[in-house]
Amino acid sequence: MPTYKKINPFSKQNNDTGFATTSDVGGRFINKDGTYNLVKVGMPFRKRFSIFHNMLNLPQWKFILVIFIFFIGINIIFTTIYFIIGAGQLEGLTTGSSWKTFREIFYFSTQTFTTVGYGHVNPSGDASNVVAAIEALTGFLSLAIATGLIYGRFSKPKSYLQFSDEALISPYKEGKALMFRFAAYKDKHTLTDLEIRVNTGLLVVENEKPPAYKYFSLSLERTRVETMPMSWTVVHAIDENSPFYGFTEEDMRTADVELYVMLRGFDDVFSNYVQQRTSYTYSEIIFNRKFEPMYHESDDGKTTILELHKLNRHNEAG
Repeated sequence: MPTYKKINPFSKQNNDTGFATTSDVGGRFINKDGTYNLVKVGMPFRKRFSIFHNMLNLPQWKFILVIFIFFIGINIIFTTIYFIIGAGQLEGLTTGSSWKTFREIFYFSTQTFTTVGYGHVNPSGDASNVVAAIEALTGFLSLAIATGLIYGRFSKPKSYLQFSDEALISPYKEGKALMFRFAAYKDKHTLTDLEIRVNTGLLVVENEKPPAYKYFSLSLERTRVETMPMSWTVVHAIDENSPFYGFTEEDMRTADVELYVMLRGFDDVFSNYVQQRTSYTYSEIIFNRKFEPMYHESDDGKTTILELHKLNRHNEAG
């Protein structure tokens, strides 16, 4: 149900978010990992699907699994072709059961595919030589593609930032503020010239019109830092100019509130700008809580200790 609560007219409205204003959308707009919560249909899958893009963005364990399954699968295919052609087309095979012969041909296929070629088994007929030549070429091209994908994954700029799971409504000066925080979790890794933008979407009803989303840019205590070796707590003061002024937890729910966070900074390692997105829905915004400090001084007083495991810790506001 949309909110009927009057939004402060002095709140800075943002019509350039790229999101829909109609209410016929489902779920959040941006997932926690920064991807868009969107499924595209209406065109053939082959046009919408990009192997290169998906392989670059697969989780590491899935990427390794795909490479392994491809390697086993393509060699089983070539092994089957050799087996159909006949074992007599290959020299060096030991006599035995069909299963033993299939295994030897499979090992020969892996050696040919990777161009290792130990020489125990070799093609002797025209058909097997043609298949072996095609397999060697396939393996050579596959290795080149895999090398490019691995390099692309390693060289792809990444922010290495971890955001708090929840945003909090906490005491701030004489009033309240909405806060969330994040930190760079890699050792010896810092970003410079960081800039952050936070927008919000509210589902509202105005002047008896159909429910529609309105988007606002949230004013922040600080939108830029020169460097971030530690953590950064982003603060939006809930004052008369805030679209959340006077909102309760129920108002947040009925307005289907979602925060859209966009962060951009320069990474010296990649010598390039990196960016990261995330979002917080109304169910991830908790009232009357405050974050626990997440760093302290070392015992010898010479070093600051950043306790990353405390990123999501918060307690009741006093």
